[in-house]
Amino acid sequence: MRNNLPELDRRKTQNALEGVFEKYRIYKTITFMDRESFITAGYTDRPSGPTNVTSDPTARTAVYNVDAPAARLAYCEMVDAVVSRLNEREQLLIRERYLKDDDVFDYKVYNYVLDPPVSKDTYTKLRTRAFYKMALALADQGVLNLAGLQKGADRKLG
Repeated sequence: MRNNLPELDRRKTQNALEGVFEKYRIYKTITFMDRESFITAGYTDRPSGPTNVTSDPTARTAVYNVDAPAARLAYCEMVDAVVSRLNEREQLLIRERYLKDDDVFDYKVYNYVLDPPVSKDTYTKLRTRAFYKMALALADQGVLNLAGLQKGADRKLG
């Protein structure tokens, strides 16, 4: 029986997922700033005649102030849901290393967070397996493109 799962390049997958985690941390830590609409008239020289453009800056601002935080929340909830489907050790690794603080390093996780502590090689295998599962799940969500992460993708495209 043939395995139908794609073979992913480890470095490309890691870089792509670290980008997803960086966006997650930014959305979690940086507060959203509401936009305010301008109510003063803007005096600019405009050509006379119909422009066939309808504008409502107040409505655009209101829609942005509702949609942008909702999109941030949906993104963070989607990443949390994907992480929650991993096994316990993989969840702990991803949450402690990538989703909490920027200044957590691999050696801290495999020496002090994981119980019992593991070697660097075991940690790398565990992380690689977690990244593979997450890449497949995030590709199903439309966040990642698996075609760009597969081994030999550069040779096929170029």
